Amino acid sequence: MAMMTVVWFFARRMNNAGIVDIWWSFGFTPVAIFYGIFGSGHSVRNALISAMVFAWSLRLGMHLYKRVMSHHPEEDPRYTALRAQFPKHTWLMFFGFFQLQAVLIGVLSVPIALACANPAPGIGLFEVAGVLLWLVAIGGESIADLQLALFKSHPAAKGRVCDIGLWKYSRHPNYFFEWLVWIAYFVFALGSPWSWVGLASPLLMLYFLTCVTGIPPAEARSLATRGDAYRDYQRRTSPFIPWIPKIS
Repeated sequence: MAMMTVVWFFARRMNNAGIVDIWWSFGFTPVAIFYGIFGSGHSVRNALISAMVFAWSLRLGMHLYKRVMSHHPEEDPRYTALRAQFPKHTWLMFFGFFQLQAVLIGVLSVPIALACANPAPGIGLFEVAGVLLWLVAIGGESIADLQLALFKSHPAAKGRVCDIGLWKYSRHPNYFFEWLVWIAYFVFALGSPWSWVGLASPLLMLYFLTCVTGIPPAEARSLATRGDAYRDYQRRTSPFIPWIPKIS
């Protein structure tokens, strides 16, 4: 929450609330390190889950940094819409919003806390399965981001829909693999006492990605900029889980 207060201060000076996305991603690193050091669980397990969170946090944070700063001073449409809803005391509203992101970091970190409190010695089957799933998720998300970036870098891509690679099988493969990251953390923690509590993390992330901050605004922007081409893409391509596309 202290970190998000500082982020809010700089966001106000920059007049760009979009930087909260960058620091939301980076914010999991100090939390994971804290659990890793002070957690009562096995040191190897604590170090492993902390390293996984650190690597994910760094990759996503840097990806968002490049995206947000490449459009600065233009603000993400999501935050422009929030401004319109709160024309008075806009930055007071953003202060509360930024603090909510800090609370969300804490809630989503529950599987990490549970894993770092697991007293069992050594690395078990659940931890191995969690690491393997995490590798698939990080790899898939990285590939999806790279494929989209390469597509957008081509001059002929303007106004067209990215339907190559993983984007041929899902309209939002980056969000799908991001969700798998949180499934991986939950699986990693399954050997811990009270592990079922950690299910709230991937369920909450699924809700945000598919119903709030992920797919809905992304689809609205794509429809506004690509029109019928994107409607055709919607008709033949799975919205979230990668699947065989329908034949045109």
